[in-house]
Parts: sequence; structure tokens; C-alpha cells
Amino acid sequence: PAKPASCRTMPQLGLLHRRVWTVLLGQFLRPPRVVCIRAVRSHSQVAEAVLTSQLKPHPEKPNFVLKTPKGTRDLSPEQMVVREKILNMVVSCFKRHGAKGLDTPAFELKEILTEKYGEDSGLIYDLKDQGGELLSLRYDLTVSFEVPFARYLAMNKVKNMKRYHVGKVWRRESPTVAQGRFREFCQCDFDIAGEFDPMIPDAECLKIICEILSGLQLGEFLIKVSDRRILDGMFAVCGVPESKFHTVCSSVDKLGKMSWEDVRYEMVVKKGLAPKVADRIGDYVQCHGGMSLLEQMFQDPGLSQNKQALEGLEDLKLLFEYLTLFGVAEKISFDLSLARGLDYYTGVIYEAVLLPTPDQPEEEPLTVGSVAAGGRYDGLVGMFGHKVPCVGLSIGVERIFSIMEQRMNMFGEKIRTTETQVFVATPQKNFLQERLKLIAELWDAGIKAELLYKNNPKLLAQLHYCENSGIPLVVIIGEKELKEGIITLRTVASREEVSRCQQK
Repeated sequence: PAKPASCRTMPQLGLLHRRVWTVLLGQFLRPPRVVCIRAVRSHSQVAEAVLTSQLKPHPEKPNFVLKTPKGTRDLSPEQMVVREKILNMVVSCFKRHGAKGLDTPAFELKEILTEKYGEDSGLIYDLKDQGGELLSLRYDLTVSFEVPFARYLAMNKVKNMKRYHVGKVWRRESPTVAQGRFREFCQCDFDIAGEFDPMIPDAECLKIICEILSGLQLGEFLIKVSDRRILDGMFAVCGVPESKFHTVCSSVDKLGKMSWEDVRYEMVVKKGLAPKVADRIGDYVQCHGGMSLLEQMFQDPGLSQNKQALEGLEDLKLLFEYLTLFGVAEKISFDLSLARGLDYYTGVIYEAVLLPTPDQPEEEPLTVGSVAAGGRYDGLVGMFGHKVPCVGLSIGVERIFSIMEQRMNMFGEKIRTTETQVFVATPQKNFLQERLKLIAELWDAGIKAELLYKNNPKLLAQLHYCENSGIPLVVIIGEKELKEGIITLRTVASREEVSRCQQK
């Protein structure tokens, strides 16, 4: 029998499950949004349509703001030119000293990264468990590559290696963008792993820092040097309980950012150190100088009787001898306030800072804190069951970049964002094919070249593009050049032109 007309009009909907009808009805009765579904053929189509209606944001009220995450930033083409210049100089120095390139994953097992961080472990970015492993992103300026490097040495049973590593790291802290401190930043590391005679690799690391900072022409700098054994010996002589060594070290490391009075207050009030003990520490950590201070510490009745401190002083004396032979001793200062809060350092530690210059403008000084740091970490690889002594350094690329960027803005320097050597132009119409053939020859010859992506560009527009882009040369090809088998070379800066024969 024939079905009623009312049933024949919507045969598809008549077959829908009762639950689907309920969903659809709820959508139709909801005032703000309307779901229009035509010719629904299956349950999946209905579900997809309902989900789309719920997820689609209102066109007049976007629910997000276009911005980079806190502590990160985009780098413009002009900024990338400066950054690449820094990285090229740093990597060239590393290679000059015989380093090999190495790369490791951006994240590691969480237990590996958190093993040696102490109170700073809360700054590590943890990743959500996706496959049965708890992972964390590489962390901080001077250790985030050392831990993966130590893991690499242990996994591959490597006993000797001189390597460099360039990559991004992440640190979950409040960023200070004006001082070049971000949550995501680039790091350049250099490390020497292996059993060698004392202080020779350590002296080379300090020499490398001097070469890089001098080559970047950042101004006068100073490298503060000390030794964790001297620091621990000093704490023992001053009466610091061994259980408080690490926390007191963390406070001392803030000298330079905080006054001694504030550091003393933190040690006494917040960390429970006896006032007399704090005062004894103050007598030491406010001392800095060169070989004369080192000799003075050898005569100190407390340090000279402490085995750890005496070993550190002897190594520093040898280090200064090598630095003198390298010609950089005048850039080095023995500084008892240098603590390097992370507890994985076992021997020499160092930190490079820029010094204010007398001819600096009266505006806010370009201070960004430490621009390079490092030290000896002989026990780090051993925690993975493979004992290998190591010493290394890290260059603070973001802070160096921050200084250069401020100087660019201050002096209005114009940055060229491309390396194009030649621009292919024409004064005539219908010469696209000739331009394409000519630029292909230039590219095949290894010459960096460009042209405008237009069939018939105006010559003035082409020349203006070269001037704005800083392209030094223009190759002009037109009817005259094609007929005589020549090309016209134009120097953009002087506007001088010469003709050259085309090679067949």
C-alpha cells in the first residue's frame, strides 16, 4: 500500500534512532544557535554536524587573543640577521678549538633532569604523560645540555669528547625580557670530557669565552673565577652546618644582584644561619682580585688548614699560570662571592659579566647580568654509572642578542635581511622568459639572485626594490642587450653602468 504523503517527504529522517532525534530536538530548541541539517544520511553525519555547531566560535566575539606565550617572542628578519651573526661567530670559535657537533632530544626522562637541580627543579617544564614515560623539557642556561651530554656519554660508553651543542631550552620562571631572560631561549654549549692533566681543559674554556666576547665587540668584560671546593671549605671554616651548604650557597650566589646586607638577612632570617657565621662568610665573599688575593688565601689560617679549600687554591694557581700563557689573565678575577647555585659543580666555576663603559650614553645602561658561565662537573656522568670528568661553558645568546638589539635601536642601525648579490631587471615588456633564463644561470653558478614576480615590471620599481633591500648589483637585459649579446651591470649605490658580453 502507498505510504501517506507526510511520510514520503522525509524518508531519511524517519529512520533515525530515537537518541539522535533527542539531540536534534535539543539543538532546534536552543535559541542562540540553530543547526540546519539537510539530507542527513547517517548517525555519524548528525554527530559531526552537532559537534561543529558547538565548537564553532561566534564570529563577532572571538574567544582568544593573538599573542605569543608569556616569556617567548617572534624574531623578525632583522633580528634573525643579528642572531645568526652571533651564532656563526660562537660556533666558528668552538670549531676552531676542535669541537664536534652534537644534538640530543629537546626533552629527557624527568628523573634524569631532576636528579641534580635541587631547589631549582620546580622551574622545569614537565610534559603530560603520553606513552608511559614522564618527560621534561631541557632546562636553564648552563646545565640543561650538560645533563643530556652526560647521559649521552654514559649510554655510548664515551671516555673522551670535545663537543659543542646549539639549541633551545625552556625554563618556567618569571621572564625579564628587558634583561634578555625568557622562558624559551637559545643556548650554546662547549664541553671537554675526559681524564686529562689538571687545569689545561679548564684554561681553554676560559680562553674560548675571551675569544667569543672579544670577537662580538660587546665592550669590556670580566670573568669571575672561583672553585666549589674553596667555597665548601670556606663554609666549613666559618661554621656553616654541612646540611646548610647548598642553601647558603644559593644565597651567596645572589651577590651582585642583591647587596650583602640583603644576602645576610636571607641567610640569617629565612635560612636560620647564626649571625656570627654569616658575618664570617661576609669577610670572605666580599673579596675579589687576581694572583695577589690567591696568595693571600694561601696564608689564611682557616682555608690553608682545610683540605678541600687547599686543593681548590692549588688548582686555581695553576689555572692562572696557564691563563697568563694564553694571554687572557688580565680578564680574569678571583672572586670568592661566585657560588653558582646548582650543586653539580665539583671544581672550578666561572661567570663572565660585561663592564660599564665611561662613554656610555646617559640613558639606562645596557646591563643584562652574566653573558657566559660554566665550570667543572666531574660527578655528573658518574650518576649514570659511567665515570668521566667534564668541564664546560655556556654562552648566553639571548642576553648578548639583547645588548646588540638595544644598540641597534639606540644608534638607528639599518640591517640588511637578505644576502642577494644580484637583481635581474629589464626596462622592456614581454621579457619574462629572458629574465628567467638569465636568473637560472646565476643560480646554477652559485650566485644569490632575485627578480620581481611580475610579467612586465616597471624599471623604476625594480631599481627601488634593490635600493630598499640593499642589493648591490643589477643585471639589466632588454632589446638592446639581447640584440648585441651583452648585459648591462648597474651598481646600485653609485648608479654607474657598464656593459659585458654574455657568454654563450
